Amino acid sequence: MSISKSVVQQLLDDCKDWRPQMYFKSSLTALSHAMEDLVLNDSDTPLVIASFQRERFYRQESHRYKRIANKSDQVYILAAPETSFSNSSIDYETIAFESDDALAQEWHLVIIGQHYASCLICREHNVPPSDNKYGAVMDTNRRFEGIWTFDRSVTMAAGKIMLERIALYRPELANKIRKAHRLYLAPKSKSIAKASQIKSPLTNPDPFVQRLVTYLQAGQYKLLKANKSLAIKQQKEQLLNSVTDAVRRSLNTKQILQVAVQKLGEGVGVCRCIIYRCRENDTVATIDREFISPGIKSVRGHSWQLANNPLFEEALATTETISVDNTLEDERLHQLAWDKGTGEFFQNLIQNYSISSWLLVPIFYHGRLLGVMELHHCEPEPIAWKPDDIALVDAIATQVGVALIQAEAYADLEDLNQQLEALDRTRSNLVAIVGHELRTPLSTIQICLESLASEPDMASELSQIMLDTALGDAERMRNLVQDFLTLSRLEGGGVEWNIETLSLTECIDLAISNVKARNLEKSMPQINNLTMPEDLPLVQIDGEWLVEVLAKLLDNACKFTQADGKIAIAVKTNGGKILEVTVSDTGRGIETDSLETVFDRFYQEEGALRRSAGGTGLGLAICRQVVKNWGGEIWAESPGKDRGSVFHFTIPIKATQNQSQASASRASEYQTKEKKVIKSNKTQ
Repeated sequence: MSISKSVVQQLLDDCKDWRPQMYFKSSLTALSHAMEDLVLNDSDTPLVIASFQRERFYRQESHRYKRIANKSDQVYILAAPETSFSNSSIDYETIAFESDDALAQEWHLVIIGQHYASCLICREHNVPPSDNKYGAVMDTNRRFEGIWTFDRSVTMAAGKIMLERIALYRPELANKIRKAHRLYLAPKSKSIAKASQIKSPLTNPDPFVQRLVTYLQAGQYKLLKANKSLAIKQQKEQLLNSVTDAVRRSLNTKQILQVAVQKLGEGVGVCRCIIYRCRENDTVATIDREFISPGIKSVRGHSWQLANNPLFEEALATTETISVDNTLEDERLHQLAWDKGTGEFFQNLIQNYSISSWLLVPIFYHGRLLGVMELHHCEPEPIAWKPDDIALVDAIATQVGVALIQAEAYADLEDLNQQLEALDRTRSNLVAIVGHELRTPLSTIQICLESLASEPDMASELSQIMLDTALGDAERMRNLVQDFLTLSRLEGGGVEWNIETLSLTECIDLAISNVKARNLEKSMPQINNLTMPEDLPLVQIDGEWLVEVLAKLLDNACKFTQADGKIAIAVKTNGGKILEVTVSDTGRGIETDSLETVFDRFYQEEGALRRSAGGTGLGLAICRQVVKNWGGEIWAESPGKDRGSVFHFTIPIKATQNQSQASASRASEYQTKEKKVIKSNKTQ
């Protein structure tokens, strides 16, 4: 059977003037041994009732109770069985109770003799978790609450309660229990009263045992305090190791910051922990990594003011952690902040996000600021940041700084590897393209010249064909070398820019005329000058290079568009400060993953040696360098293969428009050049 009511509570109900005391397990062990030794060293034959929580605790003391049983036939042992403990009456009475009985959480020892009486009635204060199939783990730091006394009346009340329990567990012991009541719990006879007054050193050992218990309790408290200190240090060391291990596993800066803020917030137990990247000269930072406790307001995605921030400035100046124990009383967040003009910001920040205590930890690496960690205590009662906690956070900040530097170094290495791979591809393309573009025309020129030299009687028509072929391939080689030299000058900064105020419309017309002049003998798609605002502003640009960009984009469109296709040019204002020029076609189109790489040097979508259109792959690279030099942007769009393509680039607008005369003069000069080009092409 199982009884749920506590013996301790029953005794306190009977003895209302008594209050339970707290004892450590080691103290109870000493008390039990002292009480048992009292029985073993005296000639009395007392009633002894001992209740153990588990059978294994009883087994440690069984040899002592066999000796006690030799002095008295009224010995009762209670325990929850684990292996072989059961009800028996061999050396003494053993009583087994269920593991869910209230006695399974209690520790009792009752001794009633003629010369003395003593009881120890306790229950475990915090039951430890079970670590194995036998239940609680043995721990000297376990605590119990209850009564220990030599008061005979209290001891007799405890003995009565225990005997009643034993009678319920083992009804067959009724006669023996009645004898115990008659001998030990009945009102004292005159002879017993007289015997109890005999002067003996064992009559009342309370002073000695009390000093022993006091000494054990004090020692146990010191040990417990030392264990707590060691446990806290171990916990902090484990936290530091876990953060270090976690952040070192990743080379992704975002993941490093998220892991650090999560583990730090959980380990330190703060209301809010945030990390943000920033530099010394930043005025504002955005909070993108955060840990918050349940019920705490989030600041993720908010802007954090750094300019004139007294805490941030102090952290930069000292390169140390800045702690604020009470945000409502700290002068730095009030007087200094108001002096710097940021007092209202900090006041709203503290109120809106309930920051009562603040810790700001800069993340430095070799004097370089990488970011900041902040810990916020948001309870109404402020806290004082402990030096140990600050040291722990500093150590974590150091590890985060190292991890960030490693991640940046890895990212830089990846960029360098990509650049090296790009250079290697450029070298391969250069060899292939130059070999193909130079060798093919050279071979053609050589064959034509050899034919002319070896056959002086060749027909004039055939001679002219040979000569035209050689001249055409020579021009092709010249253009190739010219593109190389142009790109080299642009990338090396060797171009002198002649910035003028020009009409974009006239530059577009000139570029179209140049392209048509170079393709007089070829079938080419129709070029339409569409979507042109009437009040198009003037542009501030180098006109020759602008015409070069337009011409190359038109050449590129013509090259990949069928003769029955269309090419269109459009211009629109974009934000009032720049013009956006668009060259679109209905040709071959561009794959989505190639929209960026088409601007790379020597890029050929079909490969260097098996393309269907000529060219070196330098035209778009030259366009990108030119647009970049005047501060514009260039990009490509395409719905996909065989669906056409669109090229955009931007040009800065001239603010004033009182230079139209100069623009007209410049346009006249371009038109003169255009006529010369057309005449030259017709002559050829």
